[in-house]
Amino acid sequence: MTVTVERGGRVLRGHQRHHGRTTRPRRPHSSYALFLLPGVLAFLAVIVVPFLMNTGVSFTDWQGVGSPKWSGLANYRELMDDSEFWASFRHSLFMVIAMAAVPTVLGLVLAAALFDFVGKHFGTKIAAVLRACFYLPQVLPIAVAGIVWSWILAPDNGSLNALLKAVGLGSLQRDWLGDPDFALYSVMGVMVWVQIGFPLVVFMAGLQRVDPQLYEAAELDGAGWWRRFWHITLPQIRPEIYVVLLWCTIAALKVFGAVYVLTKGGPGGATDVPSYFSFATFFEKTQVGYGAAISTVLTVIILVLALIGLKLQTRAEDAEEGLRA
Repeated sequence: MTVTVERGGRVLRGHQRHHGRTTRPRRPHSSYALFLLPGVLAFLAVIVVPFLMNTGVSFTDWQGVGSPKWSGLANYRELMDDSEFWASFRHSLFMVIAMAAVPTVLGLVLAAALFDFVGKHFGTKIAAVLRACFYLPQVLPIAVAGIVWSWILAPDNGSLNALLKAVGLGSLQRDWLGDPDFALYSVMGVMVWVQIGFPLVVFMAGLQRVDPQLYEAAELDGAGWWRRFWHITLPQIRPEIYVVLLWCTIAALKVFGAVYVLTKGGPGGATDVPSYFSFATFFEKTQVGYGAAISTVLTVIILVLALIGLKLQTRAEDAEEGLRA
């Protein structure tokens, strides 16, 4: 029990003794473990346990029925010499360009334009409507978006070929998803359309915390839009850029739905990616052990890239705080 004593106009606080012992005020005990327990259990059940089981299967020779036969590192040795896997991995690098690099650049420019130009001259409501329009492909199920784009890119009665013919560019008509020379680039174009909304929304949210006085001071000094964008916008939203690049790169490495709906890895493996290659090996070829090895390697690559990205982001933030200090 706390005792308050007034002495000389000052208030002194002490602890009253009971039976020779001092009683101190009790601190509220808040246990977070109980609240974290459901999330931890879900994480273990949905991610950790399946990953460990998949890793275990990757060391076996198994067709999905019967008893798995232990094969050690045979699947991984075969994977290292598998040209189809490495071709699918190269296609993933193209997907990184389509889903991370291009949307990040376009998202930056569009976010700055909506925030700095449209919002000021046409109102924030117009900017919000345009932002929602750009984000709409992220809301659509990838199966729906893929089917619609397969209609647009169809060789015979597709909208794109019809439009090219109508404007006198019939010589540019292609079987966009059936030609090995154009299929991958067509899928990349679709993924740019799907992905661009996410960076745009993140960057516009980041721009909300930039001090408007920085832009006003730059305008008074005669800086144009591009100089304000390069010297103010980019440095101020650097954390958001790191997050978008990391998130979109991971999404590109594990992309599956769009490839499955649009091309199923074809034609002739021209659009095959590791996730679909693992799926086809696992379910269509029933080489379960080998398919598990592919997905395990892909998971490890994604984890390593995520850790490297987080480390680089932390190092950049620490360096920036050191410069400010």
